[in-house]
Amino acid sequence: MTGYSLRIILGAWLLMAMIGGCSPEEPKYYDNNTLRVPGVRWDVPPQVIYRIDGHRFVSLEDYRKCYGDVFYNDTQKHLHTHLFEDRPTNYRGHLIIDDPSGMNIVIPTADPGPCDDHTCAVPAIYSTDGGQTFTWMYYIERSTNPPRDSEDYTIAVTKDRFYVKKLWGIHDPSVGEYPLLPGIDLTKPYPPGVHGSGFAESKRPHFLDGLRTPSGQDRFICDESIEPSNWPQKMP
Repeated sequence: MTGYSLRIILGAWLLMAMIGGCSPEEPKYYDNNTLRVPGVRWDVPPQVIYRIDGHRFVSLEDYRKCYGDVFYNDTQKHLHTHLFEDRPTNYRGHLIIDDPSGMNIVIPTADPGPCDDHTCAVPAIYSTDGGQTFTWMYYIERSTNPPRDSEDYTIAVTKDRFYVKKLWGIHDPSVGEYPLLPGIDLTKPYPPGVHGSGFAESKRPHFLDGLRTPSGQDRFICDESIEPSNWPQKMP
């Protein structure tokens, strides 16, 4: 492939990304450093970017500059579930997954956009069946800079719900509480008798007490120094 042809492909894919807005589905972002090229798989080893415990973790695969395919893994259940294509470390907040049953999982994103109206809702992906299937929802309604805004967030998952805590500078942090039960769609009205809530942290200051990811990890990590050897000189 000539340098001119490569620039044509990169430009076309970048244009496709700029046309789209933000929606509760797989986030995608493209630039000249991280662009995925059709038919090319980067020759890099998988990275564990978030570990829940000894057999459950989130991995990044087929990536460059920490942008690639994100998977949920459970080696005991032989699960290797594709979640989305993105740079997971754009989410800079805290993530706690502390469900003893292992059924509830929430993985937030913080895609940099762009968005048609210069703000966008920011999605997370969640599972209530132990990572076999995942569904999208919004945890931030409006943001002009999701990675920066995500620094103020903590997401904590328990056996029957998850919390979204947002810092407000010197003001009382706000908390959204979302129910988790098998098959629930958080983008639709909840089933009868099922409720979420919102509250100021000062009203329930101990709601996070005792919650901890078994591994102790509470942020996404990624080694930016790992580069594919087939970019761009050896691309077909």
